[in-house]
Amino acid sequence: MGRRRKGRDISGWLVVDKPSGITSTSVVNKVRWALDAKKAGHAGTLDPDATGVLAVALGEATKTVPYVTDALKAYRFTVRLGQATNTDDTEGEVIAECDLRPDDAAIEAALAQFTGEIEQVPPKFSAVKIDGQRAYKLARDGEDVEIAARPLWVEDLVMTGRPDADHVELEMTCGKGGYVRSIARDLGEALGCHGHVVKLRRIWSGPFEAEDGLSMDEIEEMARTPALDAYVGPLEVGLSDLPEVKCTPEGAVRLANGNPGMVIAHDVEYGEECWASFDGHAVAVGIYRAGTLHPARVFNRG
Repeated sequence: MGRRRKGRDISGWLVVDKPSGITSTSVVNKVRWALDAKKAGHAGTLDPDATGVLAVALGEATKTVPYVTDALKAYRFTVRLGQATNTDDTEGEVIAECDLRPDDAAIEAALAQFTGEIEQVPPKFSAVKIDGQRAYKLARDGEDVEIAARPLWVEDLVMTGRPDADHVELEMTCGKGGYVRSIARDLGEALGCHGHVVKLRRIWSGPFEAEDGLSMDEIEEMARTPALDAYVGPLEVGLSDLPEVKCTPEGAVRLANGNPGMVIAHDVEYGEECWASFDGHAVAVGIYRAGTLHPARVFNRG
């Protein structure tokens, strides 16, 4: 029989403004300790050097993580032109250099090919799995990693600044699974001069904004106190991209037990995924069919 995990049954979301130099997993572990939470996870990894919004799900909110990771997110980043690295960021070794520096017009023209539905090859130093192993582990072992291209929706990609000839500042809004490092690499190749990321910040992810996030110092200061609890938002925030239906009292009981339950819906189509609430609290996520929600995920509210 497995050992029971210690901690509180606290559910909700804590938004962290992740600093550079720490992994996303380390942030989650720190938050779980600070809140004495039994269960925690995050909605989308940030590279160790990246900063910005990292939304940490606690308890039952971990069941809503897929809906946040599927949502649009925005990044602000700086690309160093004229150099390619083996990691596509500053952590790696420079593997190619070029003296060409495109002008602003050339950069603006090149950005168009990276919007809409594109095909993107993740960096060789990434967490993508190849035959059951992480790509970065294979790359570190010196293996020639071949990663298949995958589709990515890029809502918007714009140039926001040009500090000097070597650097260009960009902002991108994209869907799930996007690698900013790949955008920098591929933009450099398209411009004929190479490129890699030197600075990266996620400014928002789904319903969560970096400017609303706590710093690690603030989390440390408020750890294990009611003051930190006050920053934990409801788990329902993670469902904001799904339509909401209302449970009848009988329907709420049935859904809580994992059975289809009667709901009241407006502007929800047959077969659409949605979430059901009762007295303002999420009860379940499932598929709506003719007045009934068929649950896929049920929230245990104690």
